[in-house]
Amino acid sequence: MTNDPRSALNRLIAAFEAHLDAAATGDELSPAVVATENALQDAFFTYDDALFTTYGIELPFDTVEDDGDVEDDDDDFDEDFDDDGEYEDFDEDDDED
Repeated sequence: MTNDPRSALNRLIAAFEAHLDAAATGDELSPAVVATENALQDAFFTYDDALFTTYGIELPFDTVEDDGDVEDDDDDFDEDFDDDGEYEDFDEDDDED
């Protein structure tokens, strides 16, 4: 892993270009696409690490990994219910009885 942000950035740009070329096939499961996705992820994290290590600055992106945990997804539905556990209809005027 390089700690030179400029070199890491150049690797990241090259990884984006390689991914674009592979993506042009239109087959997301092709070995070329999968390989360039992995290379792109590696280049991204290498650049992020080099930037932080050298300058103490983080990229303004949050990376999300799908760990199969759906527990947090339930929170999205809880927001539609009031404190009584009853569903709040925010567009009551649009309802036809």
